[in-house]
Amino acid sequence: MIRRLAAELVLLLHFAFVMLAVFGALGVLIAPGWVWIHLPIVIWSSVVNLVGWTCPLTPLENRLREASGGKSYEGGFVHHYLGPLVYPGGMPQRMERIAGVSILLWNGLLYAGIVWWLNLRTAGT
Repeated sequence: MIRRLAAELVLLLHFAFVMLAVFGALGVLIAPGWVWIHLPIVIWSSVVNLVGWTCPLTPLENRLREASGGKSYEGGFVHHYLGPLVYPGGMPQRMERIAGVSILLWNGLLYAGIVWWLNLRTAGT
């Protein structure tokens, strides 16, 4: 039971990491220093997906699932959990690369929008 809960905790941690990679730039609006935490998350997330590495959280989750008598899964977190949501009919092999590029482009747009908004706000004062 403990290992199963630990596997679920790792899953939640992994999901939170993905959400930080996608939406973490918004934290800069609250605390500008957040950028120094968020940018490494974006870089790591993009590199893992673009190069085809496996995030260390995936094998940890799989080991915990197997140790609790559950089933592990093949592929990475994005492929296993997010792929079926985005591509219900079957996910293309290049999904991880698409995710890596999308994270970079999306965050570039977010940061550009934040800089624009901050400049606009400071110009009005």
